[in-house]
Formats: sequence, structure tokens, C-alpha cells
Amino acid sequence: MFSQPFRAGNEQAYVEEALSSAIWHGDGPFTERATRWLVERTGARDALLTTSCTHALELAGMLLELAPGDEVICPSFTFSSTATAIAIRGAVPVFVDVDPTTMNIDPVSAAAAITDRTKAIYIVHYGGVACDLPALQAVADQHGLAIVEDNAHSLGAYFNGQHLGTFGTFGTQSWHDTKNVTSGEGGAILINDERFAERAEILREKGTNRSRFLRGQVDKYTWVDQGSSYLPSDLLAALLLAQFERFDDIQTRRHAVWNGYDKQLGAWASDNGVELMTVPEGCEHPAHLYFLMMPTHEDQTGLISHLKEQDIVATFHYQPLDSSPAGRKLGRTPNPCPVTADRSMRLVRLPLHAGMTDADTDRVIGAITEYRAG
Repeated sequence: MFSQPFRAGNEQAYVEEALSSAIWHGDGPFTERATRWLVERTGARDALLTTSCTHALELAGMLLELAPGDEVICPSFTFSSTATAIAIRGAVPVFVDVDPTTMNIDPVSAAAAITDRTKAIYIVHYGGVACDLPALQAVADQHGLAIVEDNAHSLGAYFNGQHLGTFGTFGTQSWHDTKNVTSGEGGAILINDERFAERAEILREKGTNRSRFLRGQVDKYTWVDQGSSYLPSDLLAALLLAQFERFDDIQTRRHAVWNGYDKQLGAWASDNGVELMTVPEGCEHPAHLYFLMMPTHEDQTGLISHLKEQDIVATFHYQPLDSSPAGRKLGRTPNPCPVTADRSMRLVRLPLHAGMTDADTDRVIGAITEYRAG
């Protein structure tokens, strides 16, 4: 299989424990334990579990008070959630191009797209490989902009020893079942500026101060702000905690697959004009995905079809948002995004999950090396 969730072992026991308790709603004991693990692992100032990474991105937009007339810069090469979380606030996602090696947002393109309406830059660490954070932070500081890190790929990823998702004002995480650890659906927001911590909790709880009530800090709770229902149940948190507790084992298994591809495909790639995934100096990636950059679009579809004939699923990835129907309607693209347009038509992702054995990896590698580009 291309991707599948890893069974950590304690999921059923923890969910049964949650079911047998009187607390099925969010912010119960499993939510507390999972949140504590997340904060300790990432080094974030605060964290809140959410029902998805999309909702975490929406919550970030609410906290930044994005509104009609505002613009937010984001890469064209990303999942729709990055942009729709901007558009849902009435703000305009401004699409810019990416670096051809990492497929991360290009700082020069981001800087060129800034106007007096720009309020933030949403960045995506593609495959868990860090964006050019020093350059992006310099651009943001120069113009007084917030940075939001879409960190959906990047639990366990670092830049110069600091966990991704903790550089910007906010970082957002995903626990979708395609991610390294999962609760099926789910996410989190990492809050790196303490000024937003209390309000984030209120916005996540339908605009109420219910969380303070549950902690015994007030004798009743009421509606105090705007908000929505972004709080996952303690049942999902129980599932997630079981995954967190096996995180290091999951990562070891995933890195074995990633390293197998990287070490054994070099000669074939050189012979066929294929670029292997590159990790720049200072970046520690989480083995979330491995991609090949094929020389042509025909080779992208050709390799995918070749592997499918051998019952191996490989796939393309994001399609450019700037040229998508919603992107044209809801966004703005001040300059063309030729790298996104070209490379999205050549990128092939390989199967990668913690359940893959050495034999599985070898079979994929053997099938790939049978293919001749061109």
C-alpha cells in the first residue's frame, strides 16, 4: 500500500478506558496527556488539539483577525487547506512560487508579492523539510508580518535543532491517517506567542470560557468571543496518545524506508535524469514522504503506470492552487508560478509507511530501477 496507519498497540485499550469513563468530550485526561506530550516533544509554548489541521489553520486566521481586504501570502504548491483557511475569513490567498529543490515557498517570490494589504505569510514545510526560515523571517520582520507554519508533514522535523512549527506565531499539525502518527482525523495548533494563548482556548470552545470553568477557575461559563467548535473528543485523544507513545519506533521504521530509497536509487536516478529528494544542511526531516523529480511529465505518468502494473502504488502530489478553479476565484497570483506548474507535473511520491518491511522497500526499488526515462 502507498500509505497506511500504523497500529501502535495501545489504541484499543486507551479508547476502552476513555469509553468506560464519564468523560467523552474534549479536554479530558487523554487530551491533557496527549497535549503535554506534544508540547514536550516540540518545545512549543502552548498547544491545543483540534479536530483537523484545517481547523487549526482556521483558528490561526481567527487569532490574527484576518478579514475582507486582507491578503495572506502562501505557496501555490500546497494542499487546499492552507488557502481555504485564509479565504474562509474573507481574506485573499496570494499565491507565490516555490523553490525547485525543496518545493517550499520561495522567499524572493514571497517578498515580491507583499502589498500594504498583506497581513501574514503562511508557509508549508513540504515533506517535513524546513523552508528557508532565516530568509522568510527577515521578510516578515521587515514588513511586520506574522508567519504561520503549516506543519502538517513535520512532527519530528527540526531546523538547526529547533522543532518546526515553533518558529512562527503559530504552527499547525495534522493527525490525518496519512501522517506519521494519526487519530484518523485530527490536528493541533502550536501557540508560540503567549499573547494568543487564552483567546485561542476561547475561540476553540465556541467562543466561550468553558475551559476555565472545567478547570474550576470560574463558577459558570458564558459566551465571550467569536469562535467555533474545534475541540476533538477525548476518545480521539486516547487514540492519538497511543500513537505518540510509539513515535520513536514509528520514526525508526519510516527512516529505514526513506534511507533505503535514498541510498539505493542514486545510480538509477543519475542514469535517467531523475532528481532525488534533497534535504538541505541544518534540516532534520521526519521521513514523512519521499519523492522523485522525473525529467518530464510523460516520465511522471510513465513511472506511475509502470509501478501500477506491478501492484505498487505511487502517485503525484499537489496540483497548483493558483490555476485551480477556487484559486482563480478566491485568490490572487501577482506573478506566474512556473516552478510549481512544471514540477507538480513531474513529481512522483513513493510508498512510505511504518508497516513496510525491508522486502517491501526492495521490491519498490527493484521495480523503479526497471524503468527507463525518456
